[in-house]
Amino acid sequence: MSGHSREAESSSQGQQQYVSGARVLAIGVGATGLLTFVYFALSSHLLSASDYGELTVLWAALFIVISVIYRPIEQLLSRSIADRRARGAAGNHPLRGPILIQFGFALAFLAVALALRPQIKSLFGGSEALYLVFVGATLAYAASYFARGYFAGHQWFVLYGGLMLFESSARVCFPLAVVVGISSGQDAIALGIFAAPLASLLVVPWAIARHTRLDHDAPTVEVSSIVGTGVGFAGAVAVIQLGEQTLLNAGVLVADSVAGPATAGAVFSVLLITRAPLQLFQSIQTTLLPHLTGLEATKGGEEFSHAIKITVRAIAIFAGISALVMLLIGPSLMQLFFGDDTTFGRWGLAAVAVGMGFHLAAGTLNQAALARGRATAAGIIWMLVALAFVGWMFVPLVSSALLRAELGYPAATAILCALLYILYRQAPRADGDLVPARRSVEDVIEGSGGIILAEDR
Repeated sequence: MSGHSREAESSSQGQQQYVSGARVLAIGVGATGLLTFVYFALSSHLLSASDYGELTVLWAALFIVISVIYRPIEQLLSRSIADRRARGAAGNHPLRGPILIQFGFALAFLAVALALRPQIKSLFGGSEALYLVFVGATLAYAASYFARGYFAGHQWFVLYGGLMLFESSARVCFPLAVVVGISSGQDAIALGIFAAPLASLLVVPWAIARHTRLDHDAPTVEVSSIVGTGVGFAGAVAVIQLGEQTLLNAGVLVADSVAGPATAGAVFSVLLITRAPLQLFQSIQTTLLPHLTGLEATKGGEEFSHAIKITVRAIAIFAGISALVMLLIGPSLMQLFFGDDTTFGRWGLAAVAVGMGFHLAAGTLNQAALARGRATAAGIIWMLVALAFVGWMFVPLVSSALLRAELGYPAATAILCALLYILYRQAPRADGDLVPARRSVEDVIEGSGGIILAEDR
């Protein structure tokens, strides 16, 4: 078989592996998104508007924090392991450095949470129970996000999806317990948010033990260099995550501050149009980053661009269908799932569905930026757009905080998508922004401390 034929066969097998992995993970994560939707739909019927609003504020605050401090490590592990595997370094994927970073983030959060206990409790209506759920769940999610990054880098997508599905299944058991009369009240339902990530504490030790068994003969890598390089990438991804979570949750928090928890609950419910698909899209993002990283390291720009085009095309079709559904039966669906405490307009719901499409496309372009080492530039874009959205939510040009969110979210995500597309269209810099694909694995490991990172300079 000629070299060209072998290369084509290898490329085809890689593409099939990527598509198969994305499909398997999509099933698990799709079920997770559905169960999360069920959790909040049940909660909205079981709780008063005020109690439900406080629960949504807890969720919003929790995912702002964990996405900012933990998702960077997930991305760091996924990208670095995938890059090393693509270059032939099958073993000794460095874990101690990311563990140190993750542990440091968790300790820093705990210190801040204890110091600001009264202020954090005030976000949840002064509830001590909700505060404890917030702190406990944040700490427990450290293990979950670490395991996700490790699984994604190795393309163990069944384990990744299974972990998320197990978490969401545990969470939804708590409102179901209230439905059947085993327990009652806001605290019982909120405990599900804490119980979900506890399963992760059983997964991470197993993953590390498996890693140790597979790679016990591999050479070691200096931890100091891993930490130093990893912090730069993790910091840039933290900024990106802060921007994304601000777009998703600032509307809820601002509505709570200016109009009360009931309005915050309504804003949260309408943004579930975005949250559920975004959670499903995590399956695509999870497979996309290691896939794009491998393509950038071995195949080059043509296949890289092809993967982006396929993903964006699917997103456009999905968003168009979602917007049409919202126009036709959106208000009826919202009333069915979340009760009739709030009246939702069909055009506002359709606008949020369009914004969801822009958000998903922006997430795809963001993964391309990470794979090409442009995390810093992407982070700046995310934060500028997020700050503009927060500013809009505080400007009383539109009297209704709910309508303000419905109009501001699609506008912000459209701008975000356009700016990230401009970044995506820029050719990779030739001044050291990326690790050259033709360098040997040994040179790459020696020069980067085992982590292939290329921050904008």
